[in-house]
Amino acid sequence: MQDQAPMEESARRAAAGDEAALDRLLTEIRPEVVRRCARFLPCREDAEEAAQDVLLQVARHISAFEGRSRFGTWLYTVVANCCRQKYRELKRRAVEQPAAIEPAHVVDPRTTSVIAGSRVDLLEALDRLEREHPHLVAPLVYRDICQLEYAEAAERVGIPLGTLKSRLHEARKHVRPWLSAS
Repeated sequence: MQDQAPMEESARRAAAGDEAALDRLLTEIRPEVVRRCARFLPCREDAEEAAQDVLLQVARHISAFEGRSRFGTWLYTVVANCCRQKYRELKRRAVEQPAAIEPAHVVDPRTTSVIAGSRVDLLEALDRLEREHPHLVAPLVYRDICQLEYAEAAERVGIPLGTLKSRLHEARKHVRPWLSAS
Protein backbone atom coordinates (compact mmCIF):
# COMPACT_ATOMS: atom_id res chain seq x y z
CA MET A 1 0.00 0.00 0.00
CA GLN A 2 2.61 2.46 -1.16
CA ASP A 3 0.46 5.36 -2.35
CA GLN A 4 -2.30 5.99 0.14
CA ALA A 5 -4.33 8.44 -1.99
CA PRO A 6 -6.01 5.89 -4.33
CA MET A 7 -6.79 3.62 -1.37
CA GLU A 8 -8.26 6.51 0.63
CA GLU A 9 -10.37 7.50 -2.38
CA SER A 10 -11.55 3.90 -2.89
CA ALA A 11 -12.42 3.66 0.80
CA ARG A 12 -14.36 6.92 0.70
CA ARG A 13 -16.30 5.81 -2.38
CA ALA A 14 -16.91 2.33 -0.97
CA ALA A 15 -18.23 3.86 2.26
CA ALA A 16 -20.63 5.90 0.12
CA GLY A 17 -21.97 2.69 -1.44
CA ASP A 18 -19.86 2.31 -4.61
CA GLU A 19 -19.57 -1.48 -5.03
CA ALA A 20 -16.89 -1.29 -7.72
CA ALA A 21 -14.77 0.84 -5.38
CA LEU A 22 -15.29 -1.73 -2.62
CA ASP A 23 -14.12 -4.54 -4.92
CA ARG A 24 -11.00 -2.52 -5.86
CA LEU A 25 -10.34 -1.71 -2.22
CA LEU A 26 -10.61 -5.33 -1.07
CA THR A 27 -8.27 -6.48 -3.84
CA GLU A 28 -5.78 -3.74 -3.02
CA ILE A 29 -5.67 -4.26 0.74
CA ARG A 30 -5.61 -8.08 0.80
CA PRO A 31 -1.80 -8.55 0.72
CA GLU A 32 -1.28 -5.95 3.44
CA VAL A 33 -4.08 -7.44 5.57
CA VAL A 34 -2.44 -10.88 5.37
CA ARG A 35 0.91 -9.36 6.42
CA ARG A 36 -0.68 -7.52 9.33
CA CYS A 37 -2.52 -10.64 10.47
CA ALA A 38 0.74 -12.57 10.37
CA ARG A 39 2.14 -10.10 12.91
CA PHE A 40 -0.46 -11.36 15.37
CA LEU A 41 -0.77 -15.00 14.37
CA PRO A 42 2.46 -16.81 13.50
CA CYS A 43 0.78 -19.82 11.87
CA ARG A 44 0.24 -18.93 8.19
CA GLU A 45 -3.12 -20.70 7.94
CA ASP A 46 -4.45 -18.90 11.02
CA ALA A 47 -3.25 -15.56 9.67
CA GLU A 48 -4.94 -16.22 6.34
CA GLU A 49 -8.20 -17.17 8.06
CA ALA A 50 -8.05 -13.98 10.12
CA ALA A 51 -7.33 -11.99 6.93
CA GLN A 52 -10.48 -13.42 5.35
CA ASP A 53 -12.41 -12.34 8.44
CA VAL A 54 -10.92 -8.85 8.12
CA LEU A 55 -11.91 -8.56 4.46
CA LEU A 56 -15.41 -9.74 5.29
CA GLN A 57 -15.69 -7.19 8.12
CA VAL A 58 -14.44 -4.42 5.83
CA ALA A 59 -16.99 -5.38 3.18
CA ARG A 60 -19.83 -5.54 5.71
CA HIS A 61 -18.95 -2.43 7.69
CA ILE A 62 -17.28 -0.07 5.23
CA SER A 63 -20.25 2.27 5.63
CA ALA A 64 -19.07 2.82 9.24
CA PHE A 65 -15.85 4.36 7.90
CA GLU A 66 -16.54 8.08 8.23
CA GLY A 67 -13.22 9.39 6.98
CA ARG A 68 -12.38 11.17 10.26
CA SER A 69 -9.07 9.29 10.27
CA ARG A 70 -7.13 7.59 7.51
CA PHE A 71 -8.60 4.37 6.16
CA GLY A 72 -5.38 2.56 7.10
CA THR A 73 -5.94 3.52 10.72
CA TRP A 74 -9.52 2.24 10.61
CA LEU A 75 -8.24 -0.94 8.98
CA TYR A 76 -5.71 -1.49 11.81
CA THR A 77 -8.62 -1.63 14.23
CA VAL A 78 -10.41 -4.25 12.18
CA VAL A 79 -7.21 -6.31 11.81
CA ALA A 80 -6.42 -6.17 15.53
CA ASN A 81 -9.96 -7.12 16.52
CA CYS A 82 -10.24 -9.99 14.03
CA CYS A 83 -6.84 -11.41 14.99
CA ARG A 84 -7.62 -11.28 18.67
CA GLN A 85 -10.97 -12.95 17.99
CA LYS A 86 -9.28 -15.67 15.90
CA TYR A 87 -6.78 -16.25 18.70
CA ARG A 88 -9.58 -16.65 21.25
CA GLU A 89 -11.36 -19.06 18.90
CA LEU A 90 -8.19 -21.14 18.43
CA LYS A 91 -7.54 -21.18 22.14
CA ARG A 92 -11.12 -22.23 22.88
CA ARG A 93 -10.94 -24.95 20.22
CA ALA A 94 -7.69 -26.30 21.66
CA VAL A 95 -9.22 -26.50 25.15
CA GLU A 96 -12.48 -28.04 23.93
CA GLN A 97 -10.78 -30.63 21.69
CA PRO A 98 -12.48 -33.88 22.73
CA ALA A 99 -10.07 -36.58 23.93
CA ALA A 100 -12.12 -39.29 22.16
CA ILE A 101 -11.05 -38.16 18.68
CA GLU A 102 -8.64 -40.44 16.89
CA PRO A 103 -5.01 -39.25 17.21
CA ALA A 104 -4.76 -38.73 13.43
CA HIS A 105 -7.52 -36.10 13.65
CA VAL A 106 -6.22 -34.25 16.68
CA VAL A 107 -4.71 -30.87 15.87
CA ASP A 108 -0.97 -30.82 16.50
CA PRO A 109 -0.62 -27.88 18.89
CA ARG A 110 2.90 -27.15 17.62
CA THR A 111 1.42 -26.10 14.28
CA THR A 112 -1.26 -23.79 15.62
CA SER A 113 -0.98 -20.21 16.70
CA VAL A 114 -2.17 -21.05 20.18
CA ILE A 115 1.31 -22.14 21.25
CA ALA A 116 3.49 -21.06 18.36
CA GLY A 117 5.68 -18.53 20.12
CA SER A 118 6.18 -15.06 21.49
CA ARG A 119 3.53 -13.35 19.36
CA VAL A 120 1.01 -15.70 20.91
CA ASP A 121 2.41 -14.94 24.34
CA LEU A 122 1.62 -11.32 23.49
CA LEU A 123 -1.94 -12.25 22.49
CA GLU A 124 -2.35 -14.04 25.81
CA ALA A 125 -0.97 -10.98 27.61
CA LEU A 126 -3.37 -8.73 25.67
CA ASP A 127 -6.25 -11.00 26.63
CA ARG A 128 -5.24 -10.73 30.29
CA LEU A 129 -4.72 -6.97 30.03
CA GLU A 130 -8.18 -6.61 28.52
CA ARG A 131 -9.71 -8.48 31.47
CA GLU A 132 -7.79 -6.55 34.11
CA HIS A 133 -7.28 -3.09 32.54
CA PRO A 134 -9.42 -2.74 29.39
CA HIS A 135 -8.59 0.95 28.88
CA LEU A 136 -4.89 0.08 28.41
CA VAL A 137 -5.32 -2.38 25.52
CA ALA A 138 -5.94 0.00 22.60
CA PRO A 139 -2.88 2.20 23.20
CA LEU A 140 -0.64 -0.88 23.36
CA VAL A 141 -2.15 -2.47 20.25
CA TYR A 142 -2.03 0.68 18.14
CA ARG A 143 1.46 1.78 19.12
CA ASP A 144 3.43 -1.42 19.74
CA ILE A 145 1.72 -3.92 17.46
CA CYS A 146 0.25 -1.83 14.68
CA GLN A 147 3.17 0.60 14.97
CA LEU A 148 1.11 3.72 14.49
CA GLU A 149 2.73 7.04 15.30
CA TYR A 150 1.87 8.33 18.78
CA ALA A 151 -0.37 11.11 17.43
CA GLU A 152 -2.24 8.75 15.11
CA ALA A 153 -2.72 6.21 17.90
CA ALA A 154 -4.03 8.95 20.21
CA GLU A 155 -6.44 10.11 17.50
CA ARG A 156 -7.64 6.54 16.90
CA VAL A 157 -8.24 5.91 20.61
CA GLY A 158 -9.81 9.36 20.97
CA ILE A 159 -7.62 10.57 23.82
CA PRO A 160 -5.01 13.33 24.20
CA LEU A 161 -1.43 12.47 23.28
CA GLY A 162 -0.20 12.72 26.88
CA THR A 163 -2.94 10.36 28.07
CA LEU A 164 -2.01 7.87 25.35
CA LYS A 165 1.64 7.95 26.40
CA SER A 166 0.69 7.50 30.05
CA ARG A 167 -1.62 4.55 29.28
CA LEU A 168 0.99 3.01 26.99
CA HIS A 169 3.59 3.22 29.76
CA GLU A 170 1.16 1.63 32.21
CA ALA A 171 0.19 -1.12 29.72
CA ARG A 172 3.83 -1.98 29.04
CA LYS A 173 4.50 -2.10 32.78
CA HIS A 174 1.70 -4.67 33.23
CA VAL A 175 2.51 -6.75 30.13
CA ARG A 176 6.31 -6.96 30.53
CA PRO A 177 6.34 -9.43 33.47
CA TRP A 178 3.65 -11.57 31.84
CA LEU A 179 5.78 -11.91 28.72
CA SER A 180 9.02 -12.66 30.57
CA ALA A 181 7.22 -15.29 32.72
CA SER A 182 6.27 -17.30 29.63
